[in-house]
Amino acid sequence: MHRKPHLPHKVCAHCARSFAWRRKWSRCWEEVRHCSGRCRREARRQERVL
Repeated sequence: MHRKPHLPHKVCAHCARSFAWRRKWSRCWEEVRHCSGRCRREARRQERVL
């Protein structure tokens, strides 16, 4: 039985891709906005330029 479809999903604020809940985000899922460290860095980089 594959459990992945039952996990909550969000859309990345930077790349607009869907990503699923991960165990390491269990305590801060409400605060997670980006799917990866790369998207988080790129988003911060664009904020600085603007």
